[in-house]
Amino acid sequence: MTGPSRRAVLAAAGVVGVSAVLAGCADEPSGRVGGVATEPERITYGDDPSQWVDLHVPEGASRGLVIVLHGGFWKAQYGADYGAPLAEDLVARGWTAANVEYRRVGNGGGFPATLDDVHAAIGAVAADATGPVVTLGHSAGGHLATWAGARLRLDRWADGPALTHVVSQAGVLDLRAAVADDLGDGAALAFLGDPDAATYDQADPLTQVPLDVPVRVVHARDDDTVPFSQAETYVDAATAAGAEATLVEVTGGHFDVIDTDSDAWAACVEVLDSIG
Repeated sequence: MTGPSRRAVLAAAGVVGVSAVLAGCADEPSGRVGGVATEPERITYGDDPSQWVDLHVPEGASRGLVIVLHGGFWKAQYGADYGAPLAEDLVARGWTAANVEYRRVGNGGGFPATLDDVHAAIGAVAADATGPVVTLGHSAGGHLATWAGARLRLDRWADGPALTHVVSQAGVLDLRAAVADDLGDGAALAFLGDPDAATYDQADPLTQVPLDVPVRVVHARDDDTVPFSQAETYVDAATAAGAEATLVEVTGGHFDVIDTDSDAWAACVEVLDSIG
């Protein structure tokens, strides 16, 4: 892509156009340091067209596994093209990267089906993983990445590989507040259905603190899509409960954390560098 930077294009595109923009820019260089041995392997973990993972494997020894969970307010119109540039960047940095697609609201997803899919996808790629196993998720994917750190406590999802770390990028980490604030034009309520206390216990990261694994919450104070208060509330509650949770403040609104040319993405890379 020539002309304006991807960061500028993302800002101009807003929520609706970001998936297409990212997909169109996926082959750009982004300061990556390694090579990729093969094209990603498509792994299916169910019969639905949205139940798949693209597994990217680096040349040489892997630093560990990063499971990329895209955002889009759990809505069907936003897909794994969000996560593809991140997975491509990470594999070139020596990570095994799994870009996950899952059912979303409008194509069979929502609670609990979306969570079933994330759990199954992790099982499909992490069962034999060595080294760190990290979930990295943006926006609604940040919710899913953080939820995945607690899922083995819950009877429905108790059988599967554990994570070692969680990285949330502008994640929706307080679902009650997301419903009250009508984030994404009612997206959280559409995802949850008709939630009761048991639903929040199973689905809400804020309800599930403290996690047993470290959580890094990367968020911009100037985010006008998922408010910075989501990050502050979660990290404050998690640390008060004894968890290892760190807030990494960046700039660049909601989307710079998934623009691999941005300082916000560089901060995410630094977090991963501290892991493996």
